[in-house]
Amino acid sequence: MQQILSSWRRRLLFMALGILLWREVCAQIRYSLSEEQKEGSVVGNLAKDLGLDTRTLKERGFRIVSTSGDSLFTVNQKDGILSVNGKIDREEVCERSGSCVINLKIALENPLEIHYVSIEIVDVNDHAPTFPEKEKRLEISESALPGARFQLQAARDPDGRMNSVQQYKLSHNDNFRIEVKDRGEDRKMPFLILQKPLDRETSRRHKLVLTALDGGRPPKSGTMDIIVDVLDVNDNMPVFTQEVYSVTLHENVPVGTTVIQVNATDMDDGPNGEVFYSFGKDIDSRLIHLFDLNSRTGEITIIGQIDFEEMNNFEIDIQASDKGSAPLTSDKSITIKIIDVNDNGPEIEVTSFSSAVAIPEDSKPGTTVALISVSDLDSEKNGRVTCSFPEDIPFKLMPSSQENTYSLVTTSSLDRETISRYDITLEAKDAGQPPLSSVKSITVQVSDVNDNSPEFSFSPYAFYVMENNAPGKYLFSVSASDKDTGENSVVSYQIWRDGVENKYTSFININSENGEIYALKSFDFETVKMFQFHVVATDSGTPSLSSNVTVNVFILDQNDNVPVILYPVSANGSAEGVEEIPRNVNAGHLVTKVRAYDADIGYNGWLLFSLQEVSDHSLFGLDRYTGQIRTLRSFTETDEAQHKLLILVKDNGNVSLLATATVIVKVVEPKEAFAASDVKNAVKDEEENNVTFYLIITLGSVSVLFVISIIVLIVMQCSKSTDYSSKYLQDTNYDGTLCHSIQYRSGDKRYMLVGPRMSIGSTIVPGSNGNTLVIPDRRGRDSGEQHIHYPEKRKHEQEMETNRERLTVYIGWSACWVLNNWVYYIKWI
Repeated sequence: MQQILSSWRRRLLFMALGILLWREVCAQIRYSLSEEQKEGSVVGNLAKDLGLDTRTLKERGFRIVSTSGDSLFTVNQKDGILSVNGKIDREEVCERSGSCVINLKIALENPLEIHYVSIEIVDVNDHAPTFPEKEKRLEISESALPGARFQLQAARDPDGRMNSVQQYKLSHNDNFRIEVKDRGEDRKMPFLILQKPLDRETSRRHKLVLTALDGGRPPKSGTMDIIVDVLDVNDNMPVFTQEVYSVTLHENVPVGTTVIQVNATDMDDGPNGEVFYSFGKDIDSRLIHLFDLNSRTGEITIIGQIDFEEMNNFEIDIQASDKGSAPLTSDKSITIKIIDVNDNGPEIEVTSFSSAVAIPEDSKPGTTVALISVSDLDSEKNGRVTCSFPEDIPFKLMPSSQENTYSLVTTSSLDRETISRYDITLEAKDAGQPPLSSVKSITVQVSDVNDNSPEFSFSPYAFYVMENNAPGKYLFSVSASDKDTGENSVVSYQIWRDGVENKYTSFININSENGEIYALKSFDFETVKMFQFHVVATDSGTPSLSSNVTVNVFILDQNDNVPVILYPVSANGSAEGVEEIPRNVNAGHLVTKVRAYDADIGYNGWLLFSLQEVSDHSLFGLDRYTGQIRTLRSFTETDEAQHKLLILVKDNGNVSLLATATVIVKVVEPKEAFAASDVKNAVKDEEENNVTFYLIITLGSVSVLFVISIIVLIVMQCSKSTDYSSKYLQDTNYDGTLCHSIQYRSGDKRYMLVGPRMSIGSTIVPGSNGNTLVIPDRRGRDSGEQHIHYPEKRKHEQEMETNRERLTVYIGWSACWVLNNWVYYIKWI
């Protein structure tokens, strides 16, 4: 029985274990899930698939226990659904394994149950093949032979099996192909095969694209750039880029200017294709000093002065070489044509017929003065030159038969006295752009010809000489100038004696060299007041020319005559007289009149009277101007019967001369006085009437002559041209003295003839011996009037002017003489 029981128990135990093992085996559930599912995607319903009551899942603690992927899934305790907890990337979870299965352990408590769940992650073609490098560089010599192999790196694709890299493709080209070698484990190794020789000069670089494709549907791909650099072999020589190098260059370009840049290329690479430049072996040494060649760039620059006039064309040999071990070279010739620049100014050369350019002033128009030639070193229009000078001179340029040669000739008559030299500025200008010009000054001297007569400074001359001059003493001088020069202008003087009797020229002498005039005798104003003579001025030319001038000499009065008492005069000739007057005369009675005469004129002849001595000053008075003696009061019984009066008569000269007269006045009774007075007055009246008669006749004649002269002068003045102002002016400052001045004009100055006393404000003219005064011209010289004297009228006007001046002087002196004598007559009576 026990054995039976024991065997039963064993059977139950085995059954229980069997049930448990079955239940565990039955709990092995397998799901399949594609990768890249979204979070929350349902994997399966565990409760349903395991046969669990969903109502007890939470109470029993339905959960995922520890697995390798417990964080990737989550189970819901309410409904038992297994879902994705995050994005599942098969390549991250399983890396490169062939199959990807995630095992989960599901646990329940009370009673304890363990279930196993397998989830297979199905691969999705979500990755494209990639190469380790984006670009692969290979260097292959152009001498490499066809069939050469070059290993490339394989592409990688994280996807598995058919989604991994399945094939490679190479972009189309003629030189390369791709070959793939399968190394298992989804590794396919590509090789680049050279199938045609390379030529670096044709293509120095090949760009290929290698494409890796996976087996997805559709397939994904990745690419890698393969750059093949062809290594050079020195199999090409340098080649110039131009067949012909030709350049034009202006002369005088600055140093450093680039003329041209040559360029040669070498299809080789590295040193084999590096080109440098040099001058040819047979280059002209002059070119080395003018041009520089940059061996690296092939640039030719200027290092010297390029002058078209020295050389207008250059040919330079250039050599280009590479730097290979066995260098290859090529040669080229460069032609440089120089263009002329207008850099040379014209040159002027003057050739005269004497050491100095000179021409006589009497040369005829068309006379050649000098030959002028112009030249220019430039070419073509830059060397075409024209010559000119100002047109306001009496010369012109006459072109000659020879090019650029001219004759300088006169165009009109010359006058050395007007212009003695001509500074001619010649200008030569070329036709360049911009034009250049040069100037040269030549001086043409006009040599003198004796064609001008001497000219006196004044015509006529008027000089004033004080009487009583010392014989042989210098009086005055005349001056003549000659516009000519040299010997033609040397003037000599002489007094003209034409045979007509002129007693005054006999005692006048002149210095022939300087025109100074001397008197051989002394002049007396009371004898002669004015005389005239002529001076001839002759130059030293051949033939000589001469001119003459009239010299008017006026003698000025000196106070050299003492007053002469005319009344009273005694029987023995002394200036003494006796006057008797009645005692009963009243005050103011005319006692007598002292009469005196002075041969001098003007102030020198103006007499003043004064009482020098008188017995009773209260009784008699003397008029200082008339010489009348009058009583100052009536006589008294106590007055003396006889009175002596001493009268002093003096003139008004600078140094007065004196004369005295004595008058004795006797006071008588009235009857005696009347008788004596009648007899005396009868004799006296008879004498005075005779003198008065002759004096009136003389003064009347002179007055009539004076009036006629005034009328003639007025007629001449009225006949003058209205545009010619008179030279003769009246004195506007007459001070009331006796005819002390006569004013006249000569040239630009006004003159006044005066006696020893001169008006205030007058100015002494140098050389006039102190007797000619210059009166300030009050008419204003800047009035704007212009006096035009035509040459054909000039001579006639000068003659008219001379006549007017002479007549004015005569009238002036006549007026003075008449007025003075009338004054003396008035004083006499």
